[in-house]
Amino acid sequence: MTEVAAPRRGRITPEREAEVYSAVLDVLREVGYDGLTMDGVAARTHSSKATLYRQWGGKAELVVRAMRHTKPGSSADVDTGSLRGDFHALLSRGDESAMEQTSSLMRGLAMAMHHNPDLMRVFREQLVEPEMDDCRRVAQRAVDRGEVRADNPALDYVAHMLIGALVARTVIDNRPPTRAFFRSYLDAVVLPVLGV
Repeated sequence: MTEVAAPRRGRITPEREAEVYSAVLDVLREVGYDGLTMDGVAARTHSSKATLYRQWGGKAELVVRAMRHTKPGSSADVDTGSLRGDFHALLSRGDESAMEQTSSLMRGLAMAMHHNPDLMRVFREQLVEPEMDDCRRVAQRAVDRGEVRADNPALDYVAHMLIGALVARTVIDNRPPTRAFFRSYLDAVVLPVLGV
């Protein structure tokens, strides 16, 4: 696994960092990844472009860190005593509108990644790989508790199933992902295939 580098913080406060991330996501919603520029973010956040580059290194890292900032925390600290409880507890974090907005931004970034190797690299390092690690930890706890057999072949595909559901909800149903959808999907698909 690739080590995730911390942002190059100077004197920026956590509050200021959150303001920048919020502005970046607003610009991303308005113009998409290709239309987002460091000049535009600097103007929106009343920052210098040099400060943005010093703190984040470039557009790809700034955008991905802004996306990561919206996540309600790591799943590593969720342990309810059951796999179903863990999944449902994770779904309860954050709010419904944030889930819809994140899903929309992720779809836009997925398209941009096909044409931007730097974005793909940073996205994988800072979002995909940590999510995969978190899924493995949650699944491993279920194996350790005896809920899931260690040789269950579906264990390698938990993240794939969850991401697939996120994409499929929009593409197939033309509806945003919701907690209710994910709960029913977990209970009908993910948990049964894991033998829970």
